[in-house]
Amino acid sequence: MDRMTELVQKIMEALRAPLFTMGEAAFTPWMLIYIILASLILIFVSSAAKKIIIQRVLSKSRIELGVRVAVGSIIKYTLLVVGFIVIFQTAGINLSSITILFGALGIGIGFGLQNVTNNFVSGLIILFERPIKVGDRIEVAKIAGDVVDISMRATTIVTNDNISIIVPNSQFISETVINWSHTDRNVRFNFPVGVSYKEDPEAVRKILLAIALDNPGVLKNPKPDVLFSEYADSAMVFNLRVWTREYTNRPGVLKSQLYYEVARRFREQGIEIPFPQRDVHIKNMPAGS
Repeated sequence: MDRMTELVQKIMEALRAPLFTMGEAAFTPWMLIYIILASLILIFVSSAAKKIIIQRVLSKSRIELGVRVAVGSIIKYTLLVVGFIVIFQTAGINLSSITILFGALGIGIGFGLQNVTNNFVSGLIILFERPIKVGDRIEVAKIAGDVVDISMRATTIVTNDNISIIVPNSQFISETVINWSHTDRNVRFNFPVGVSYKEDPEAVRKILLAIALDNPGVLKNPKPDVLFSEYADSAMVFNLRVWTREYTNRPGVLKSQLYYEVARRFREQGIEIPFPQRDVHIKNMPAGS
């Protein structure tokens, strides 16, 4: 029993023995274990709080998903900041005593971590100003996809091929971003259709409108319309303009559906879809040339 007590005492002494000092704070193994365990618990609790706020508390309201995610993220990072301050204070570390460390980190951030800081600040701007939000259909740097996650460093975009692309937040602040669903998911697409000059433009217009209205993915309000765009080299070009909500993130699918139906209806009605033609004139060359 005496040996066991002596062993416990040695272990406690080893845990309380200072490993290093920083300012007035002496870091012991017991303090490091406490900080690590408390930090892990804090990270778990803050992440769980974010999920509860997004999926339970705010899901019962009419607040859209992007706003709920932004609110959850802000609360999560607030809990982390406050929690780490409490952990350090309860561990016996006076934060004023590690100002040298913060100063060194500030120099490191200023010189070596400029991109990280830029992305972090950009993430805060995105969360507060909300130029993009989770669920939006966007295009940035030739990347098109749906926003599925916005973190403090980067934003995750999933393309139509189910490929996740991690885009640094700074690109959304410094570059032009096309947000197809910034206000709502109703988007208008323009599909050009060319017909032969011998066809009746009014008949073509009626057929194109009927095709658009028969497609379940095309909105009936706002109504689709057809514009006579131009007299091209070998065709009269019409512009079929349709509104959709279902195919905001899949315009190619809607275009394919409409073009298949255009080809079928035009074939049934005997309307010709011309192909580019060029006339080549060959001049007689002088003899001996």
